[in-house]
Amino acid sequence: MIARRHTVKDDVRFEGLGLHSGLDVRAVVHPGTNGIAFSSGGSRTLALPENISDTKRCTKLGPVSTIEHLMSAFAALEITDAEVEVSEGEMPALDGASLQYLESLVSAGLADLGEYEVPELFQRVFVQEGNIKIAIAKGSGRWRFCFDTGERWPGCQEFELNGFDSYAADVAPARTFGFEEEVAPIILAGMARGLNAKSALVIAEHGYRNEALFPDEPARHKLLDLVGDIYLAGIPVRLLDVVAERSGHRTNVAAAIKLRAATFGCR
Repeated sequence: MIARRHTVKDDVRFEGLGLHSGLDVRAVVHPGTNGIAFSSGGSRTLALPENISDTKRCTKLGPVSTIEHLMSAFAALEITDAEVEVSEGEMPALDGASLQYLESLVSAGLADLGEYEVPELFQRVFVQEGNIKIAIAKGSGRWRFCFDTGERWPGCQEFELNGFDSYAADVAPARTFGFEEEVAPIILAGMARGLNAKSALVIAEHGYRNEALFPDEPARHKLLDLVGDIYLAGIPVRLLDVVAERSGHRTNVAAAIKLRAATFGCR
């Protein structure tokens, strides 16, 4: 199938606290022509699943942490080429989601870089580890996520995105989240220091501790992360149907590696 390559027309700048480090960080998305790459401290790393260096509570590409929210916005806009320059080795938390990234990229405008051929996905890609599952097939942009906490509230939440026209309204605002009992240990471990009650949702024992933007906001945010992680494979997300259950960054990236192998023949 033939698709079109896109980059940003002009530099797009983001500033804020690093999601986990809490440090003042800056990121600049420059126009590019050689794929998507993140640079920090003189190191440039292509945004490919095999280059992911850590998946503990975020997706880390080479030396740059928490790339998944920007990658999700890139996926929704079909940005295929960009040079992302990052200070302090981490993306800013901003709204804890991808809406601010998405809106700023749209405001800057996109430049068309011409056509490219997308390899066909002839086989289903499947990853399973116990009750964690991801299934990917050739499709029309139907993505579904099942977030399940078992007997703990909220139990099972499911959200389905039927095409990326509604991504900005239904997925991009959904914030990162954590369980109330995990907040203090996470901060003590040096993570989530750039988040607050506006940029993160806290799940308490019988409800949300702060106001949710959607009743099923955790499921929507997990889908947001999934979109960003799977886009590392380099396939337009509107050409895929994806169903995921209880997955996180580690299994998302494993699925992206399998998808890239099934399409581009990369091992």
